[in-house]
Amino acid sequence: MSEARDSAEAVRGVSALPVRSGRLRARVARLAAEPLAASQRAFNDAVLRLVDALSERLDSVAREAIGAERRTRELDERLLRIERQRGADAQQRTVAAQPRQDALPDYFAFESRMRGPTSEVLDRQRPYVDLLRDASPVLDVGCGRGELLSLLRQAGVAACGVDADADMVAFAVGEGLDVVWSDVHAYLEAVEDGSLGAIVALQLVEHLPPAGVVSLFALAARKLRPAGVLVAETINPLAPQALRHFFADLTHAQPLVPGTLELLARDAGFSDVEIRYLNAPVERLREPALPIGGEWDAARSLLAENVRLVNDQLFAPLDYALIGRR
Repeated sequence: MSEARDSAEAVRGVSALPVRSGRLRARVARLAAEPLAASQRAFNDAVLRLVDALSERLDSVAREAIGAERRTRELDERLLRIERQRGADAQQRTVAAQPRQDALPDYFAFESRMRGPTSEVLDRQRPYVDLLRDASPVLDVGCGRGELLSLLRQAGVAACGVDADADMVAFAVGEGLDVVWSDVHAYLEAVEDGSLGAIVALQLVEHLPPAGVVSLFALAARKLRPAGVLVAETINPLAPQALRHFFADLTHAQPLVPGTLELLARDAGFSDVEIRYLNAPVERLREPALPIGGEWDAARSLLAENVRLVNDQLFAPLDYALIGRR
C-alpha cells in the first residue's frame, strides 16, 4: 500500500512541476507509474497460473471420474458373470480350437477391459441393425456377451449366437439370449446348408489362425442362402492407433489387412464384397491459421493437403467390416 501511495503522490507531483515540455512530463509520468504497472502484471500472471492449475485439476478429476465409472461397470459385469456361471464346467472354460484364453486367469474380465463395457459395445454395433434387418435368421459367431443379439432382438430380427467361452455364454444366456457354447466351426458344420440369412463375426477373425479364417469363410458360403450376407469386423492394422489395441490383446493371432480379408472372401465364393471403415478417432490434426492472400494462398493449399495426408495415415479408422454377399 505504501508503495502504491508513493507512486500516486509522484504522479500528482508531476503535474505541479514547472516544466513546460510535454515530452518530459510524459516520461516522468511513465517512470512514476511503472511500479503500479509491474504490480498489476504480477497479479495478472498469478491469476492466470491459478486458473491454469485449476483447469488442469478439473480435467484430471474428470478423467478419474470417467475411469472410475468404467471400472464400476466392468465390476458389475464380472459379478453378474459369476452369478450366471454356476453349474458351468469349471474344468474347461473354452472349447475353441485355439484356446489361448486358457492362458489367462480370467478371460471374461480381460476381454471386457479390452473391448469395453456392454454399453460402449452396443453403441459401436448399433449400425449393423439396419444392415441385418431383413436378413433373418442371423447367426452371430463369437457373439461374446451378446450385445448384437440384444440389438437384433429389440429390432424384431430372429437371431442366435455361438461362442467358445463358457463365461461369455453364461452371461448372454442370463440376458435371455439364444446362445450356445460350442466351437464356432463345429457349430457351423452342423447347420443346414443354405439355411441362414446372415452370418456375423465381429472382432473374431483376428483370434483365428489363417486356416481357421479360410474355413470360416468357406463354411459361411455354404450355410448362407442365395444373397445371404457375411459380416466380418476386425481391427484395421493400417491405423497405427489400432495396432496398439491389437497387440494389447494376448488372444489375437494375427492382424488382417482389408485386402487379405477381401481376397479370402472372394475365394470362398462371395462375389459382391464391400469394405466399410469404422470408428475413426476423434483426435485429428488441425490446419494452422495462415494469413490470407498473395503467396499465402498456395502455402495454405499445400499445408491443407499435407494435414489431410497425415490425418489419413495416423488417424485412420480403428476398425473395418467386410460385407460379402453370395
